[in-house]
Amino acid sequence: MSRQSLNDLVAFITVAREQSFTRAAALLGVSQSALSHSMRGLEAKMGVRLLTRTTRSVSPTEVGQRLLDSLAPRFEEIWSELAAVGELRDKPAGTVRITATDYAIKHLLWPRLQGLLKTYPDINLELANEYALTDIVANRYDAGVRLGEQITNGMISVRIGPDVRFVVVGSPEYFSKRAVPLSPRDLVNHRCINLRLSTHGGLYLWEFEKDGQELKVRVEGQLVFNDIFQVVDAAVAGFGLAHAPEEIVAPYIKAGRLINVLSEFSPAWEGHHLYYPSRRQSSRALTLVVDALRYRKS
Repeated sequence: MSRQSLNDLVAFITVAREQSFTRAAALLGVSQSALSHSMRGLEAKMGVRLLTRTTRSVSPTEVGQRLLDSLAPRFEEIWSELAAVGELRDKPAGTVRITATDYAIKHLLWPRLQGLLKTYPDINLELANEYALTDIVANRYDAGVRLGEQITNGMISVRIGPDVRFVVVGSPEYFSKRAVPLSPRDLVNHRCINLRLSTHGGLYLWEFEKDGQELKVRVEGQLVFNDIFQVVDAAVAGFGLAHAPEEIVAPYIKAGRLINVLSEFSPAWEGHHLYYPSRRQSSRALTLVVDALRYRKS
């Protein structure tokens, strides 16, 4: 097989994964027209249609998906080995930019990455606190962190944390004046502290589950924040109920400053994942960050 044919296969994998000629061309460093020409040439050589094109998107055909599933893992192995060999002579350096929520930064990223930065002083780290489901390619992030169910298709995903359980809590002062809710539907009669999601400007809907039945509740109250720690602080101060990760509120519950309610409606959700694009040349700095964050059950 010629070198050009190998390049065409690499281009096909990128287009099929990104489902966009625009994004694939940017990642490959070629023009969209040149990339489109390469794909037509590859399809002509193979005698089959590999991609379905529309005015808005591109996706692999059934044959294209089969080729993608077969080739992509093999090329990933080759790229990984080449990168590993090349980096044996290179000193880890450069900036790694990650978008994550404040909770993930404080409880997952920063505790584990401090040691890495001390070991590799030439690695720079930028952690951006964002609740938006950011397009990390368009915004030039190296990686993002979100709960597993929110990971975008086409990204490499690495689990970095245990399951997360969100609970409803309020202060003793608050409950001295109001009845304890027995069902999520009772929350409409309570003051709740909202969290605004910057993705679309809306307020976070409180999510519950019991006996396999999911329920989302739109709550109201006097306060809205875009920082989960401020939400918890307001709940401790008696301004209303908060819906927050159990790990954050556990010390307050233990100290008697918050009371956990509706626990039977609070299931564990799939934990946080680090996700990043499938690139042929991920930096060694990013590789070290991924390994430092990788979740390992104790």
